[in-house]
Amino acid sequence: MPTKTTRGFLGLSYPMKLAALVFLAGMLWIGGPDARAEAASVPVPATAVQEAAEIPQEAAAAADEEHAADEEHAEEDGHGADPATFFLVIIGILVFAKVFGELAERVGQPAVLGELVAGLVLGASVLGVVPAAGPIAEVIHLLAEVGVAILLFEIGLETDLKEMFQVGTSSALVAIVGVALPFALGFAYWLWADPSIGAHPAGVTHGMVSVFVGATLTATSVGITARVLTDLKLMHRAESKIIIGAAVIDDVLGLVILAVVSGLAGGAALSVLGIARTFIIAVGFLVVAVILGNLLAPRLFGLIDRMRVRGVLLVSAFCFALLFAALAAKAGSAMIIGAFAAGIVLSSVNQFDLIVERIEPVADVFTPIFFVSVGAAVNVGLFIPGHADFNSAVIIVGALLVVIAFIGKLAAGFVVGWGRQKLNHMAIGVGMVPRGEVGLIFADIGRRAGILSSETFSAILIMVIVTTFIAPPLLKVVFKPTDEDRHAPQPATGHGHG
Repeated sequence: MPTKTTRGFLGLSYPMKLAALVFLAGMLWIGGPDARAEAASVPVPATAVQEAAEIPQEAAAAADEEHAADEEHAEEDGHGADPATFFLVIIGILVFAKVFGELAERVGQPAVLGELVAGLVLGASVLGVVPAAGPIAEVIHLLAEVGVAILLFEIGLETDLKEMFQVGTSSALVAIVGVALPFALGFAYWLWADPSIGAHPAGVTHGMVSVFVGATLTATSVGITARVLTDLKLMHRAESKIIIGAAVIDDVLGLVILAVVSGLAGGAALSVLGIARTFIIAVGFLVVAVILGNLLAPRLFGLIDRMRVRGVLLVSAFCFALLFAALAAKAGSAMIIGAFAAGIVLSSVNQFDLIVERIEPVADVFTPIFFVSVGAAVNVGLFIPGHADFNSAVIIVGALLVVIAFIGKLAAGFVVGWGRQKLNHMAIGVGMVPRGEVGLIFADIGRRAGILSSETFSAILIMVIVTTFIAPPLLKVVFKPTDEDRHAPQPATGHGHG
């Protein structure tokens, strides 16, 4: 365990947080040498790599053979993924996710930000509770994939296609500009400026990284904005309806873009033809899945509804989401496209309310694992002056991405409402700013595919966190309710994620 980094970071924490972290670290230390070995799997600093390069090749080869032998013996002895250690890691992830999520909500921020901070604390660069490599890390990665699928399944359940088609040209225009402009600005900045904050892995082109960076800027977390608008009692205003409608369309456009960049991560050619092919596959699968699903799902879930075995509806909905995700992957699209399509399909069945009620506890377990794993992948030392890994360029690039992300969404608010309909353009633009969970999914796919370096991923994470933090208080400033607004009936948003 990197004790030097741990003590340095914890010295900056509040006493109560420090006590909680020390308690959890003690639990994992008591878990035995396997826990400490898993927790010690941290990225090797550049200085260590240089020193290792000076070892004679014979000695290095011998060390590799000894290490491989140790791993083989560990697997033979059943210590590759000790269940007790795994349970302690999962306990740490879930407990810290809920505690930090509660703290975030108490200061007026979405719980997802607290879960990210929990990941930062539990990651390899601080406590080392969440291992960076090894059998336990692989299992956590799979659980995080389930969490992403369930998250997109919930978003699909909350998406009303009829409402999306009825919101009119204003919402559609805001959504299109709100996706296209941030992507173009982010892509152009990265392609021309070429910020040197991390080496690209072999085989990854600069253009591919630029596409991923641009894609992470296109997201919008409607749940965060909807929560603020509801608190302000402004959901009845025309601006709010445009924001919610645009964000719904934004979800769909963003998912299609995500399918394209996922194709690039899987080795698709970075060309107009290759991107067009991936785009057609993504849109085609989404359309076909929704049409066929709407034909089959009502009959299927009508039959399931007559079954008496315990939990059959929950298991059926859960499997339905995973099935669509797997089919999307087999079709060459992104798994989350399939999970999203499954949610849209089941949003029209008679058992919709029960499915939403039953799937929420499942999401409460799996989704935080994804957000904590994202935060755990960040090297906190990059942001701490005086630390061996400190990189001021990451902070500077992250700040520039925040500016680009803010301008791109803010400009989208000014493309409508210039005729008879007078609108608060600033409110519409600010309402589209928070990136939230969708931006994290984009960035994490690039990181896991090896396209985004640790430094680039960290800079993008700065952008996601800052845009999500600043949007709610700024929206309260630019979109103040009147007495008439406070007494107006508030419509349901249909979007609770975020």
